Amino acid sequence: MGDIDPRHARDLGMSRPISRRDFFDGVAVAAIGPAVGTVAATGHAAGRRRAPAQEGDAFPPRRTGLRGDTADSLAVPHALRDGRFWEHAGDPEPTGEHYDLVVVGGGVSGVSAAYEWLRHEPRARVLILDNHDEIGGQARRAEFRPPGRKGALIGQGGSRVLASPETWTPEGKDLLARLGVEVKRLRRHVDEGLYPGLGLHEGVMCDRETFPVEGLHRMVPGTPPERWTGRLPLADQARRDLLRLVTNPPDWWPELPVEEKEERLAGMTYSDFLMDVCGVHPDVELFHRTLPNARWGYDARAFGAIDAWGCGYPGFQGLGLDPDKPSRFCSPTVKKEWAGDQDVPCLPEGLQALVRMMVGRMIPGFATATTMDGVTTARYDYGRLDVPGNRVRFRLSSPVVSVRNDGDPGDATSATVAYFDGHRVRTVGAGAVVMACWAVVVPHVVQDLPEAQRAALSETVKIPLLEATVQVRDWRAWRRAGVHRVRWTGAYWCLSELGQPVGAPDYDCPRDPGEPITVHLVATPCQSELGPARGAAAGRRALLRTPYGHLEYTIRDQLARLLGPGGFDPAADIEAVTVHRWGHGYAPEYCRPWHDFYPDGPFPADTARRRLGRIAIAGSDAVPAARADAAVTAAYRAVAELLG
Repeated sequence: MGDIDPRHARDLGMSRPISRRDFFDGVAVAAIGPAVGTVAATGHAAGRRRAPAQEGDAFPPRRTGLRGDTADSLAVPHALRDGRFWEHAGDPEPTGEHYDLVVVGGGVSGVSAAYEWLRHEPRARVLILDNHDEIGGQARRAEFRPPGRKGALIGQGGSRVLASPETWTPEGKDLLARLGVEVKRLRRHVDEGLYPGLGLHEGVMCDRETFPVEGLHRMVPGTPPERWTGRLPLADQARRDLLRLVTNPPDWWPELPVEEKEERLAGMTYSDFLMDVCGVHPDVELFHRTLPNARWGYDARAFGAIDAWGCGYPGFQGLGLDPDKPSRFCSPTVKKEWAGDQDVPCLPEGLQALVRMMVGRMIPGFATATTMDGVTTARYDYGRLDVPGNRVRFRLSSPVVSVRNDGDPGDATSATVAYFDGHRVRTVGAGAVVMACWAVVVPHVVQDLPEAQRAALSETVKIPLLEATVQVRDWRAWRRAGVHRVRWTGAYWCLSELGQPVGAPDYDCPRDPGEPITVHLVATPCQSELGPARGAAAGRRALLRTPYGHLEYTIRDQLARLLGPGGFDPAADIEAVTVHRWGHGYAPEYCRPWHDFYPDGPFPADTARRRLGRIAIAGSDAVPAARADAAVTAAYRAVAELLG
C-alpha cells in the first residue's frame, strides 16, 4: 500500500477542507457489538418515516468521501460470514408486516424483479431490502454543487453505460421499452466531438511504478506507429518488438490449423502469449499489462489470450483467425458484443437512472419525474421510500440476516425474512423471496440449501473494484495536456478520464475548459498474478484494509503527476472527492484459461441459481456476467419461477 509522505500530502492539499467529505478509516469489524453501533447511525426501524432527503449531505448522491461498501454496509454481512452475528443479535422480533414479494438487494436486478412482479401482480405488496444507504446497488449517482454553476454537476459511480445495447437480452430490451428509454435518443445526448474538437485524445501514462522515466504519451489517431513507439520509455529491443507486434506480427504457429491455434490461445493469458509465444522484451508486456483492467477488473496476467484476440489487442494479426466470428472459446461477453454496436452512456448519472425510473413509478412521491427526459433533473424524496400503507416499500440500511421457507421447501407457500434494522433483528412474512444480492452471501442467509448449491454459490467470487468521482475547479490542464482519457501502466488508479460529455433535457454537460467538471478514476485491486478468483479474494482483503486517506492521497498524487505540467494544483483545484468501493464488484464471467468446463459445461451457475421453495435467486452472479442486461434477465427468470 505504501506510506504517505506527510510533506507531500500537505502539498497535495490533504489537509485542506473540501466540501462534504467524510472519512471512514476503520473498515475491519472485530465483533458484532461495534457493528451494531455503526449500522444504527444509518438504519431505521420498520415503518418509521424518514425526513425528506433532497438537500445537502442527507441526500445520498451528494455525500462524498467513502461510499459503496462502507464499514456500515459490510459489518453485518461480515459478521454473518464469520459466524458471530447471532451470538449478540438477540431473538428476532416480528414486525407484523407481510408482503407478496420481498426482494433482497436493491440494485438493477432486485429493482427489476420488483418491477416485473408488479406487471403480473399490479396490486401486490412488495418490500425491497438493501444493506446500503442508497438505492441502485453498484449503479450510483454522484452529485456536486460547484460555485457559479447553475444546477448540479452530475457524475456516475459504478455502472455507467448500456453496453452494446443492440446485443442486449430480450428481457433487457423489454425493460428499456417499458421505461421508454430509446437508444437513438440517448446517443443524441452524447457530444462525441467535444473532446476531439478541443484537441483532446486518449493517452498512456508510462508511470514511475513501471518504467524508469515517467511520461504521458498521447495516442493521436493516425500517428504512424514508428513515431509513437519510438517515444516510449522502453528498452531499444522492446521498441522493436512492440513495433513488430502492432504492425506486422507473424503467424506464430504456421503448422497448426485454426482450431488448434484457438485452443492454444484458450489455454493461456495475454501476458503468457506476449512473453512465451511472441517472445517480446519484458517492457512490452509491462506496457500492455493494464489494457483489460478498467473493463474486466484484472490485468493481462489474468486476461485470457483468446479474449485479447477478440478484443483486438496487438500480436494476433498473423495467425489467420476468422475476423468475422468469435472463437467458441471466447468469453460470453466477447461473443455477445462481437458484431454489436458501441456502448451508450445512460444519461449523465449512468444506469442508476433506470433504477430511479422504476422506483419512482412503484413508490408514489419519491420522484417528481420518471421519464427518460425528466429523471436527471427530477427531485427525489428519500423519506417516501418506506412509508406505511404504500404497496411498495424500499428499506435502506437493512441487511438481511436470514431467509427461510415456512416448512418443507417442496410444500411451502410462504417464507420468513429477517433483517437488522440498526438496533435489532426484525422479521417480515413473504409469499415469495427474490435473492438479488451477492451470491456468496446467500449460503450464509438462506436456510436448508442443498450442499451442492451451497458450494456452487460459494464459488462465485466477485472482482473488487474502486471508482472515484472528483469535482475539479476547471479542466484547462487537461486541454494543455491534450488528453481526456489516460491509461496508467502500473499506478494504483489504472484509469483517469474526464467525465463523459453527456447531457439531458435541462442539463448541460461542461463544454468550456474553464468550467467545473467531474473526473472519473478506476482502480482494480485484484492481484491478477494469482488468477481472477484467488486474485479477487486477495485484492478484496487488501482493499478493505486500505483507509480512505490513502485512496484520496493516491488520487491527488496521480492527478498532480499527470496534469501538473499543465498547471493543475490538486490543493487548489480539487473541490470534492467521492470514492465508491466495491469489494464485490464485477460478476465473474466464465472464461478461459480459468474455467476448463467452458464453453461446453456443465456450469456451476445452473446449480447455484436453483429455486428453493418460495426463494428464487437473481442478480448478475446468477448468469454470470457483469452486464446490466444480464442482471435484468436473472430478475425476470426468478420472477417467472416463483409465479409459474
